Amino acid sequence: MVSINKEAPLLARAEIEIEADQETVWKILADVEAWPNWNPDVKLCLAHGEMEPGTQFQWKAGLGNITSVLQNVEPPHLLAWTGKMMGFNAIHVCEIDFLDGKTIVRTEESWEGLLSSDMHDRMQENLEMLLQSCLKHLKAEVERLSLL
Repeated sequence: MVSINKEAPLLARAEIEIEADQETVWKILADVEAWPNWNPDVKLCLAHGEMEPGTQFQWKAGLGNITSVLQNVEPPHLLAWTGKMMGFNAIHVCEIDFLDGKTIVRTEESWEGLLSSDMHDRMQENLEMLLQSCLKHLKAEVERLSLL
């Protein structure tokens, strides 16, 4: 299993509780090409293959264009990828657990690469906000679909 780089200059973690089963959460999260439908931070996403390790996908979010490669795809528990954007290397890990009738989604990400010290605080804040925003939108979409 791939894990974030705990020594990277930028690290963020976020967690959310969702009123739905793991499979429903997984179905929404693992459909990368549909991310723009529920996450306004993602403008475009195009996968080049099946949902399996090694598959590349390109997407536009937050800071710009990102090229990512799936590393771990273990339904309905784990989705992880690496990515490159604007001189940064990112590692993203998303774990989905079911506890006491609710699904807990934990996500963490590390960024390393070209980073000046004066950019660090702004980039750290941006990364934390992106993770929180993604989980908030994922929760809203999953719970909306669960009510249908």
